[in-house]
Amino acid sequence: MAILEDSKDTAAIVAATRHWLEAAVIGLNLCPFAKSVHIKGQARHAVSDARTPEELLGDLVAELQRLHATPAEETDTTLLIHPWVLGDFLDYNAFLDVAEAAVDELGLSGELQVASFHPDYQFADAGADDIGNFTNRSPYPILHLLREASIDRAVAAFPDAEEIYSRNIETMQRLGLDGWKALMAAPKDEK
Repeated sequence: MAILEDSKDTAAIVAATRHWLEAAVIGLNLCPFAKSVHIKGQARHAVSDARTPEELLGDLVAELQRLHATPAEETDTTLLIHPWVLGDFLDYNAFLDVAEAAVDELGLSGELQVASFHPDYQFADAGADDIGNFTNRSPYPILHLLREASIDRAVAAFPDAEEIYSRNIETMQRLGLDGWKALMAAPKDEK
């Protein structure tokens, strides 16, 4: 398939993703490394038009190659948003193995990695409605392509990086489901 560039659908999808990123990921400090990359404009938001996992794999490979070939100062990370494929979380979760295999086959292991976000994200040890799952819940399925060197630098600068997960769970427990819904409500000008 292809990455959608300038369309009404793309603009709405990117706007919803940016709202989630700014309100939850950055706003709740779920990822203390996201703010600087976002402010510097170094995060690419690519919307895939894929309708099948095979088409998504093609877009993933293209985005991995693009990120690898682009200087980090220009694009440090890519959010590959795929609204029309892998809406079922179990299918999405199974595709993560395919994504990791693609990184390996491209010879990019140790250089790039894929993180996962999904509207129905569920950690293996959590129930479907567990508020902790919301740390990885996004408005659309997303494959987040990250540079390992950037992660290493960020972790070195953040003294308690290993505590991020537990801190995020505590944040979500304090916020609760009603608080999450209020946070994710689109601003009035986006409705």
